[in-house]
Amino acid sequence: MLKNILLDLDGTLTDPKVGITTSARYGLAKVGHAVAESENLDWIIGPPLKASLAKILNVAADDDLAEQALLGYRERFSVTGLFENQVYPDVAQTLARLTQRGFTLFVATAKPTIYAKQILAHFKLSPYFKEIYGSELTGERTNKGDLIEYILAEQQLNPKECLMVGDREYDILGARRHGIETIAVEYGYGSEAEISAAKPKARIQHFKQLLECL
Repeated sequence: MLKNILLDLDGTLTDPKVGITTSARYGLAKVGHAVAESENLDWIIGPPLKASLAKILNVAADDDLAEQALLGYRERFSVTGLFENQVYPDVAQTLARLTQRGFTLFVATAKPTIYAKQILAHFKLSPYFKEIYGSELTGERTNKGDLIEYILAEQQLNPKECLMVGDREYDILGARRHGIETIAVEYGYGSEAEISAAKPKARIQHFKQLLECL
């Protein structure tokens, strides 16, 4: 019996495109790697950011240049980029309905917890969640599978009573690692090919359709 729903943040509850991509360009420019506005950076929304910046810089993920670019990113994101963001349609109403139906909700995001909590508070979505889980600024738990493992242990949850909802393969594969069923949202940043290959249990085009799947 389903009791707990784990929800991704970026590309699932809110659209963070402007804040993330603008801050990434800022961080990359600070280390001498300017990225043209015409270059699409949407693919960096969702997976661990430091690894994505390293890929753009063509260096190893643990290279100091990637770390410096990440620090530059945070310099802008923590002040401005956080709020260059918007909630997807019907999210608040759907979260309210889910809690009314007795489900316990958690946020499970690769974004640092400190930022996730600020964003959800800003949009007045925090009260719907029992807890908001993200990564550490040190890089711990940026892997979605590791994060879900941490949530299961912290909250003493039974995976068979949980559902993961997200827009990228990382959400689906990370949940599957722990035997958790998944629903993919198609309006986020996972491509059709990526979602199809990950094989979620169900797919929805609008967040409110989650109510029909449960």
